[in-house]
Amino acid sequence: MCIAFLVAGALNVQAQEIPTPKSFFGFNIGDNYQLANFTQTEAYLKKLAASSDRIKYTTIGKTEEGRDQFMLIVTSPENHKNLAKYKEISQKLARAEGLTPEQAKVLAKSGKAIVWIDGGLHANETVGIHQLIQTAYTFASRNDEETKNILDKVIILMTHANPDGQELQSNWYMRETTPEKRSLAGLPRLYEKYAGHDNNRDFFMLNLKETQNIGRQLFVEWIPQIMYNHHQAGPAGTIVAGAPYRDPYNYVFDPIIMTSLDAVGAAMHNRLNIEGKPGYTQRGGSVFSTWYNGGLRTTTYFHNMIGLLTEIVGSPNPMNIPLVPARLLPNGDSPNPVQPKVWYYKDAIDYSVSLNYAVLNYAQRYSDELLYNIYQMGKNSIDRGLTDTWSFSPKKIEAINANYAKETNTAPVSVTERKQIPEKYLDQVMKDPANRDARGYIIPSDQPDFTTAIRFLNALIRTGIQVQEATADFTVNGKKYPAGSYIVKTDQAFRPHILDMFEPQDHPNDFKYEGGPPIAPYDAAGWTLAYLMNVKFDRILDGFNGPFNKLPVGELLIAKPKPLPANARGYALSAQANESFLAVNDLLKAGVEVLRDPSNGAFYVPASAKAKEALTKAERNFGMRVIAAEKPKNAKAVKPARIALWDVYGGSMPSGWIRYIMEQYHYNPTVIYPPDVDAGKLKDKYDVIILVGGSIPARTTGGRGGQFNQDITNIPDEYKSRVGRMTVEKSIPELKNFLEAGGNIVAIGSATNLANHLNLGVKDALTETTNGKEIKLSAEKFYVPGSVLSVKLDKNLNANWGLDELTDVYFDNSPVFKITDNNIKPLAWFDTDKPLRSGWAWGQGYLKNGVAAFEAPVGKGKLIAFGPEITFRSQTHGTFKWMFNQLYN
Repeated sequence: MCIAFLVAGALNVQAQEIPTPKSFFGFNIGDNYQLANFTQTEAYLKKLAASSDRIKYTTIGKTEEGRDQFMLIVTSPENHKNLAKYKEISQKLARAEGLTPEQAKVLAKSGKAIVWIDGGLHANETVGIHQLIQTAYTFASRNDEETKNILDKVIILMTHANPDGQELQSNWYMRETTPEKRSLAGLPRLYEKYAGHDNNRDFFMLNLKETQNIGRQLFVEWIPQIMYNHHQAGPAGTIVAGAPYRDPYNYVFDPIIMTSLDAVGAAMHNRLNIEGKPGYTQRGGSVFSTWYNGGLRTTTYFHNMIGLLTEIVGSPNPMNIPLVPARLLPNGDSPNPVQPKVWYYKDAIDYSVSLNYAVLNYAQRYSDELLYNIYQMGKNSIDRGLTDTWSFSPKKIEAINANYAKETNTAPVSVTERKQIPEKYLDQVMKDPANRDARGYIIPSDQPDFTTAIRFLNALIRTGIQVQEATADFTVNGKKYPAGSYIVKTDQAFRPHILDMFEPQDHPNDFKYEGGPPIAPYDAAGWTLAYLMNVKFDRILDGFNGPFNKLPVGELLIAKPKPLPANARGYALSAQANESFLAVNDLLKAGVEVLRDPSNGAFYVPASAKAKEALTKAERNFGMRVIAAEKPKNAKAVKPARIALWDVYGGSMPSGWIRYIMEQYHYNPTVIYPPDVDAGKLKDKYDVIILVGGSIPARTTGGRGGQFNQDITNIPDEYKSRVGRMTVEKSIPELKNFLEAGGNIVAIGSATNLANHLNLGVKDALTETTNGKEIKLSAEKFYVPGSVLSVKLDKNLNANWGLDELTDVYFDNSPVFKITDNNIKPLAWFDTDKPLRSGWAWGQGYLKNGVAAFEAPVGKGKLIAFGPEITFRSQTHGTFKWMFNQLYN
């Protein structure tokens, strides 16, 4: 009795030593008008981990601003002793290599389910990180049976997705001393250094330090069976949107992913209903689908993980759930609607913790099943990669119907018809050897921009893809490939991701009703990364082998340097390689003379000690290809231009991504804001100004552009000079003065509105004449959401140096032009009525002969205008040269 009393007393003391959030922060998580910043959160969770044997505090890398990015490992004390074992089991089952089903079942029973829960990715969605704090405390302090079962059967990875953003956003909110006056609005800059909200669009590219850190844990280290990504906000008239999600889903997925989403989504939905928490909506109740790759949630599907997203209503300021009558009637998407009510921050935290428990309780109940299922999906992928397979897609369904219509001289069978047709029409398409899925892809080492191919391969490697290297020359299908080429085979567990990075996406025609407006895809419709990066590869349909060495999973490639040519009088760097521009920038900074060949844009560097030193460094660091060369005829010296990059108070994501690209390629832009433009004398300071979407107002919107306009009295002094918008009255005349004085402007996307303000001979090509008036084509006739299209260009023009005659561009209902002035040179145009390469292009025939990019003289300067997004999210390496070519004098 005495011993039992002492043990109970010791346990009670231990429980009391777990610090509550209020004891540390001075408020409960979920209290109105209260937010914790990252510094406080980090300190609290370290203290929590130090006081609990259930929590291990770890860091997974540094952020872009140099903070530690933490991950809490939460499980039972017994499991903590065997984390390496359970991680290895998770890796083996996820990769599925060399395991029989019987061996996998044994491993699944001996393993623990791994569940990832994150918060804070979008820093202005403050519920995400605060629910993570509350959930961590709950699992450290609660001793009920459900919590103990979860801790016994599950390893939880609680990860902060954006520490920098939390510090910035919380400090901004809490700076106001009167709680009721606090506001999340008006943040002066992006809450991720370069990308802001686009940090959740970086998970197949993994450019950013934060996404790289997360990607390593998800795709290389732990490979969880479930990952849960918390966001805001739910659709008006609901509380939270969650799994399962609306169609379309990506056709490369294993079907087990989709049914697993149904199962876990049902557990989440059920839990809220049982607890009397209404307002959950799913599928068609919200906009979220499973088509897109690149989001923190969505990239996991391509790795056989159950990726969960919830979007919940919540703010530290009390708010109202509005009346939306259409949401009140129960249906399959929303069987338990919520009525209008006041909604408090604590409500959002409570819902979020309940949803976490629903997911984790599912994981503990079905731990061995989750582990085995990820194995089964991986094995399915390996098996498919070893045999002839034919994947269905909308275009193949169209081909089946078209063959039937042609042979029977009838109208094609529509998607909505249930008409039966003979099976031979299926076989004509789905047994055609040419329509098979690829067994692998070969990336030759002798392609013009091999260093960009290395960057592409590293993006694959960061997402856990196995890459092989050729150790000697080899031949496949009669074609010889050099040693050093790389091979990506599809007989691996993450085959869906491989296909998605190499193959075109075939988005279905998706309309609200026949003849009606299109349903916008969630983010992009097409993004084939090999196309966007202009990586040259061969698609191999039969099994093949060679002198291939499998590279360690997760280990990045470094381009192999070669010694500089001996006794050369000069060196040439190809304009086709992006890395040439990086090397040139370093050469110019070192004071080395650089010239440019006017025939093809290649850079020429006269031999000197300084040149050899800088080029040797470029060879060593970047694998640059440097060849011996004679000085080209009429070569002109290159000097770095003084570059200005437009931005705006609050931060522009397109501008932030360009800033990131500039840093990667060693340019030194000056970031300018609308007041800097309005101040004039731009040519005294800059040679080139880069304008991105959102900078220049359309002529029909009242003459104002930009993203922010407010009273500056409550803004810190360091940011006041950024406040303002570009206007027709002040900004456009100053930009015109800059051009006429000899400056150049690079305008991207909607910034090409500048051509209209300058009254240049440029018109919108996507119009039609109705009743004598020229009007914009309706979305029912023309609609191209984020997709990859092909354009033709004139390689003889300086602006096009280094690009292919047919170049892939990222097009998102982008501007397309009709040129009416012979002094304006088209740089790129659509030379076909079927330019779609990947994604969805409804009415693409309207694009034929439309100009995608042009160069217009204005006084002594030039406007270089690009309709497509040539720097989109730092993914479109194939079109970076369009910007780079304009950045030298």
